[in-house]
Amino acid sequence: MANFSGSFSGRATSQTVVSLEDVSNHEIHLATISGHQKSSDANWEGSHITYWGVSDLVGGNGSQRGYFINVHPNGDRDVGTFEGRVTTTGTQVTIEGTWKYSDGTGMFKGITGEGTYKGHMASPTEVENTWEGRYQLAAQARVA
Repeated sequence: MANFSGSFSGRATSQTVVSLEDVSNHEIHLATISGHQKSSDANWEGSHITYWGVSDLVGGNGSQRGYFINVHPNGDRDVGTFEGRVTTTGTQVTIEGTWKYSDGTGMFKGITGEGTYKGHMASPTEVENTWEGRYQLAAQARVA
């Protein structure tokens, strides 16, 4: 498996917040975030990520999970899932968790891999994230 890392800056293209009445300050957030990837790995440099996340927060802290898709410059795609934690301290919101590939198209068909992510909300609609992990393309697995 190849190790790789990168970052992206994303912007919310949609956000919905539902306030629950079971405990004080309980909210469910649904967001769509899109941005461009930067990576030293040529397979990911310049790809466009979109992710859909659901956060279950009490007082700004709680769980996050969702789905992502990377559209690469040649049009091929990789898709996967993520889950993690949201932590709010004062006005600073941080996110941290794990991600895993589930499949792809073109050269990413059958991709496997996983990793971690860390980030923060630069504003109520902007996310700054770094990530790292490892992956193997199905074509590489057949050769090995």
